[in-house]
Amino acid sequence: MQKKLVPDYIEKLEVYQAGKPIDELAREKGLTKISKLASNENPLGPSPMAIREMTNALWDVHRYPDMFAHQLKNALCELYNLKPANIILGNGSEGIMGYIVRAFLQPNEEVVTSENTFIGFLILAKSVGAKLIQVPRKSDYKYDVEAMAKKITPNTKIVYIANPDNPTGTYITKEEFDYLMKHVPSHTIVILDEAYFEFARECWDYPDSMNYRYDNVITLRTFSKAFGISGVRCGYGFGHEYLIGNLHKVKLPFEPSLIAQKGAYGALKDYPHLKRTLDNNKKRYTETVNFLTAKGFKPIPSVTNFITLKTGSEEASMYLFNELLNYGVIIRPLKANLMPDHVRISIGTKDEMKHFFEAMEEVLPGYDKKFGRI
Repeated sequence: MQKKLVPDYIEKLEVYQAGKPIDELAREKGLTKISKLASNENPLGPSPMAIREMTNALWDVHRYPDMFAHQLKNALCELYNLKPANIILGNGSEGIMGYIVRAFLQPNEEVVTSENTFIGFLILAKSVGAKLIQVPRKSDYKYDVEAMAKKITPNTKIVYIANPDNPTGTYITKEEFDYLMKHVPSHTIVILDEAYFEFARECWDYPDSMNYRYDNVITLRTFSKAFGISGVRCGYGFGHEYLIGNLHKVKLPFEPSLIAQKGAYGALKDYPHLKRTLDNNKKRYTETVNFLTAKGFKPIPSVTNFITLKTGSEEASMYLFNELLNYGVIIRPLKANLMPDHVRISIGTKDEMKHFFEAMEEVLPGYDKKFGRI
């Protein structure tokens, strides 16, 4: 029997679906005012310091970037009290997830995680034929760490935790993290995906991974969310030098690009821009929760820059999504996360959220007539 060209576990994969692009909606609907609230981007845009660094770097794009990214790594070392050997960079934190899967995960090894968590990592794990063990969430949408701990076996290679989680915006606490780590053997790698760390770090019970130095934990963070440079793709990871050293063996040599390195360095140094971002998010989050609650929805409490809410059915989710498109507002239905009866709304600027509120006022009478209130 002839061998298959493509393994079964690759053929069965579904391509990751990003949020609907602004240009695509503009073409489809002929709209000029569009508020994209689908991809958890920074609505204030990039830092002026990041723009300056990237603009200056354009004169050097005929040269390869610094393969060791000394400038950016040194800035991260200073900020987090690390050594360069503890840091890896990539094309977004997902790029580093790809290195982790390539370096450490083999077919039929187990990955323990939660149901309905970040789909990007789940696709990567499936792409090498790993066995996904997904634990149901608790009724409050949080990870069930006790149930996850019970699923860890000698064949568990990776435990994946998105903290805070995407798409729910919930997080595991210090107490929960400490409990889980007591049940993780030394041969199992724990991935702490902290893409939304900047939004959650003020929570008193949030387990900032930099306060822990476990040899088998890899922390992932990104410049795509709070730092506002998702378009140039730059993420970073922290870990024991043994793990990071092996990741470098499978890493493409010139990632991230010159422009990404420079943009990340500028963004990291622009504390006022980060503060403006967090201040805007806090104000707009409160306004949005109040609006949705007044309209009869029950948003999942979130510590991120997005809000997820239950619609009751896939049909109701798609109705909200499609009707809001007619008014130039893009949100995210969550069928791909196996939460078809939920939608996710990113936090935008004051004007963007006003646009969302106005569009919802137009859409909700038809929604109520068709589906009723949750």
